[in-house]
Amino acid sequence: MNNSENARKQTKSRQRVREHGEVFTNEREVKAMCDLVKDETERIDSRFLEPACGDGNFLAEILTRKLEIVKRKYKKSALDYEKNAVLAASSIYGVDILIDNVLACRERMFAIWDKAYRAVCKKECNDQTREAVRFILKRNIVCGNALTLKCVDEHGNDTDEPIVFSEWAFITGFQMQRQDYTFADLLARSDDTKQMRLDEQPSEEGKFLKRYVTHYRRVQECD
Repeated sequence: MNNSENARKQTKSRQRVREHGEVFTNEREVKAMCDLVKDETERIDSRFLEPACGDGNFLAEILTRKLEIVKRKYKKSALDYEKNAVLAASSIYGVDILIDNVLACRERMFAIWDKAYRAVCKKECNDQTREAVRFILKRNIVCGNALTLKCVDEHGNDTDEPIVFSEWAFITGFQMQRQDYTFADLLARSDDTKQMRLDEQPSEEGKFLKRYVTHYRRVQECD
């Protein structure tokens, strides 16, 4: 690959670079950076948040690594694999200011998840579970400004609405709990627990908003 071909892969247009500083990280660098936190990328429930996710180069690599661990541990049981694959998807978050990147990232992540799911579970795949994962990715990968912690409009301008993420966790058996927080609060908690540090001085606007508990295949029904 020559330098001009490589540059095209790293940028979509000069205008996007000029207006948004958009430059995509090459696969080699993505893998090398993920290797720096290899143990965390291979822990199924370890949470990651990419504040300028683009179309998901880092998030896709992290999900792929997590799903490899799920397969290694649970491939003999379709139900156990499914449950932990859902948990892996629910642990990954992304923000981007451009809606086309957000939509592309969600689809890319789902395609990776679904391919792995079909390979392991085959005829035992469940369409309701697929819809649950799509819903989780929709809530976890959002269009917003990671600097101001605000949602943005179709032009990338800040709105008055704070970015809200859902924190997912299995509590008993197949019951999955969803708790909604402002992005600011998740940043503060992530910093406190020494997970991926995104902001040294989180905003005080962060707060707990809602809680839902339901079967993990039906999380999309609670919205």
